[in-house]
Amino acid sequence: MVADSGSTIAWLITATALVMLMTPGVGFFYGGLVRKKNFISMISLSFIAFALVSVQWVLLGYSISFGGDVGGVAGNLANLGLNGVGMTPGTGGYPPLLFMVFQLTFAAVTVAIVTSGLAERVKLSSFILFSILWTTLVYDPVAHWVWGGGWLQQFGAIDFAGGMVVHISAGFAALALALVIGKRAGYGQYSMEPHNIPMTLLGAGLLWFGWFGFNGGSALAANGMAVNAIVVTNSAAAAGALSWLAVSWIKGKPSSLGMVTGAVAGLGTITPAAGYVTPMVALLIGAVAGVVCYKAMLWRIRSNMDESLDAWAVHGVGGVMGTIFTGIFATTAVCSYSGLLEGNVHQFEANVVGALFVMVFTFVATYILATIVDRTIGLRVSEEEEYVGLDLSQHGECFR
Repeated sequence: MVADSGSTIAWLITATALVMLMTPGVGFFYGGLVRKKNFISMISLSFIAFALVSVQWVLLGYSISFGGDVGGVAGNLANLGLNGVGMTPGTGGYPPLLFMVFQLTFAAVTVAIVTSGLAERVKLSSFILFSILWTTLVYDPVAHWVWGGGWLQQFGAIDFAGGMVVHISAGFAALALALVIGKRAGYGQYSMEPHNIPMTLLGAGLLWFGWFGFNGGSALAANGMAVNAIVVTNSAAAAGALSWLAVSWIKGKPSSLGMVTGAVAGLGTITPAAGYVTPMVALLIGAVAGVVCYKAMLWRIRSNMDESLDAWAVHGVGGVMGTIFTGIFATTAVCSYSGLLEGNVHQFEANVVGALFVMVFTFVATYILATIVDRTIGLRVSEEEEYVGLDLSQHGECFR
């Protein structure tokens, strides 16, 4: 049965615009967290990520991710340059060209999240090279494995909107990058407090808003599943904000920064489950996410790792939890899938395997790619450029 093409197309266009807004949202979120001298640089990295991925996706990224399956590993190259990606709606009620640009926004925001591991010390030319390599060799194959008919999808792993594809891959890539590029000069010796928390709050608001398209649009139709995805997305975000606020309040002041970070943790953790669980389960998932991601952040700090803006603790850890929770709580009351609680052991196993494999692959592959870039053209700016700040040294601009 062909879906209502008009409503589906209208909703997916809207969802695409919402997800696009998440990339500058990441920039504002991260920009407020860095020091003033790196504010423009941090926001620019997100915009550059969107531009780079937009070109790469049209040229070859979409074909690698969603082209005809080759051995479960990657798509074929039949859709290079969007060859054969048409404007006529298919059985889903939307044109392949619309699905292409919707997925483009997912790839772009993933690269933007990865910039957490490079904050305040990356050379712009190196970031551009790394981003092209990483999108092509890491993100695109993972997207194919999970969504494009690849081996994880064949094995039975489910990921509604990007727990594995976006959040695990971005979080563990950021951690690998941070280890390769090294700590910021003076890290642990003097304060590196956020310079503009209101800007971070604005970024979080844009992310929360855009996430309705991120998860709701992944239903690929204007239907009840999209509505449920939006409801559970909001529920998990709210629960995550409140749980992070509560556990951090025990140790000190209830910070606004902690609250919105908890919301993002809830959003990332519910993402793989958004089309498969009920609102009550979403509240549980969000609440657990706020606590566990907060503890992960504290562990990262105690371990003296300068993964500057905590993409690993929030997106990486949240993505792993959410993927596993999907294998536990997926219910036939919402979708056609069942999880461990309904007796489907294989679904749980498939999602655990998926989470672990994507985690290891993205970390190792990112570490290798970052090392290659570092040893060829150098990932990091000079000590003098880092001292002056990336706004001036990389862009010739400054924020007053």
